[in-house]
Amino acid sequence: MFYRENGQFKTSYRADQQIFPIAQDRWAILALVAFAFVGVPMLVDEYMFRAILIPFLILSLAALGVNILVGYCGQISLGSGAFMAVGAYMAYNTYIRIEGMPLIIALLSGGFFATLVGMFFGIPSLRVKGLYLAVATLAAQFFCDWAFLRIGWFTNNNASGSVSVSNLQVFGLSIETPLQKYLFCLAFLVVFALLAKNLVRSAIGREWMAIRDMDVAAAVIGIRPMYAKLSAFAVSSFIIGVAGGLWGFVHLGSWEPAAFSIDRSFQLLFMVIIGGMGSIMGSFFGAAFIVLLPIFIERISLLVGLSTAAAAHMTFMVFGALIVWFLIVEPHGLAKLWSIAKQKLRLWPFPH
Repeated sequence: MFYRENGQFKTSYRADQQIFPIAQDRWAILALVAFAFVGVPMLVDEYMFRAILIPFLILSLAALGVNILVGYCGQISLGSGAFMAVGAYMAYNTYIRIEGMPLIIALLSGGFFATLVGMFFGIPSLRVKGLYLAVATLAAQFFCDWAFLRIGWFTNNNASGSVSVSNLQVFGLSIETPLQKYLFCLAFLVVFALLAKNLVRSAIGREWMAIRDMDVAAAVIGIRPMYAKLSAFAVSSFIIGVAGGLWGFVHLGSWEPAAFSIDRSFQLLFMVIIGGMGSIMGSFFGAAFIVLLPIFIERISLLVGLSTAAAAHMTFMVFGALIVWFLIVEPHGLAKLWSIAKQKLRLWPFPH
């Protein structure tokens, strides 16, 4: 009875076009964001920040970028890990080579260079689609793995091939403790999620969805496939690049190319499939699922006496089974189940 829009009249176009037209949704989101900024720091310990919350926030941001390309524009990509690597390494080079470079500008510059790389490897999408496009974007993964491993300039000629950053500061405030890193990543995620939500509701977002549903019909009604596809690659790569910078700077601190291997690309794609393609909320569901499931399986494996190696294999088996199950039973993922639950709640307690 409490989740109804009855009596919530709209008296202007501005009110009718709100992101959350139902007042209960607005209040719930505001309460959730407020709890994330204020409540979570008072309840969570250092281990939870390091092992769960910070990876969840950064991977949610990366999944958001992948979802724009795969879920909203329908362009299959297996190069997400490469775009994260570009964002991390170029943010690192911008940060160390330009004296006094602010951290936020360095991270955004990593997203900018990831945009350039993403658009370059998105050019094949103008001629091919499906499996062929996936193979074309997979080339980006192999090329970036080779470049960051073999070209010394990217690692500042470090003999070990790894890079590291320390003493991070934003507006004179230190970003060293797990709480500070959590709040920094949370601020990035909230801003980008709001921008992405507005973007997919705009004209360009509708063009992406038209290309996804039927590109020939979209071209007939005047949508330019080249502009729509490349813009999706650009926006997606930018968000993924920023997430890669955060992953390297904030979560890892020191990293090498193996941190952004093809496994990362598949992990992000699994997040989108399980969470729900074409859904901003699905990116969060998928990231939470992928981050929490290995920890849950590891705890269960230890209780039943399995080894650590067996627990790792069990994680891959469960991932594979769940992806097959979601593709067969609910292709739209956890976001669709959440949408069905909200629809039933709007009608409760009446029969439906």
